[in-house]
Amino acid sequence: MRKPPRLYFSFRSPRSWLAVRQLTERWPEAPDAITFVPHWVPDDGLRAALAEADSDFLDTPISRAKHEYLLADTNRLVHRFGYRMVWPADMDVDWAVPHLAWLHADQQGRGWAFYQAAVRARWERGENISDPAVLADIATEAGIDPAGARAAAAHPTLREAAVRALAGAYDDDIFAVPYFIVGRHRFWGLERLDGFLDALTTTGVRR
Repeated sequence: MRKPPRLYFSFRSPRSWLAVRQLTERWPEAPDAITFVPHWVPDDGLRAALAEADSDFLDTPISRAKHEYLLADTNRLVHRFGYRMVWPADMDVDWAVPHLAWLHADQQGRGWAFYQAAVRARWERGENISDPAVLADIATEAGIDPAGARAAAAHPTLREAAVRALAGAYDDDIFAVPYFIVGRHRFWGLERLDGFLDALTTTGVRR
């Protein structure tokens, strides 16, 4: 059976935020038609669990020059799209926290609501979305229990779900986000959004 279209996203990446926002503005049905999959650099515990599952994580460190270029280019894109963006100042975000909280929300049918609340907090207000108070506000806005969202990063069942998500990304050869897959068609980056939308139409997913 053919896998459904997949969109690998990360709360850490502003370009992932921009790509998902552009996608859903151009195709509002996307959250219901596409499988969203969180992708982030795993901690040591998740890396060990991936190894036990005969899987791995594709690290793709970038140079300082490329990092600075991407920052400048992101600012250009935000201005071009007419969005509001606040660059976060924090450097100590525990990325497992919001991504496992998203998995918790998604299991309750509130994944899209949590996603929207989280990116507003991160990229429109510049907040640390691994901070317990901020995460509680995101959960409340998304309509889920704040205590459950805060506990998600240590919950054994959710950590198993995290391993499955990361292992699936490894199987799909995901090396960066945003990454879009539909059938045999693969697209990396915001700049490939048109190609992804065209492929969705060609394969009959989008009409």
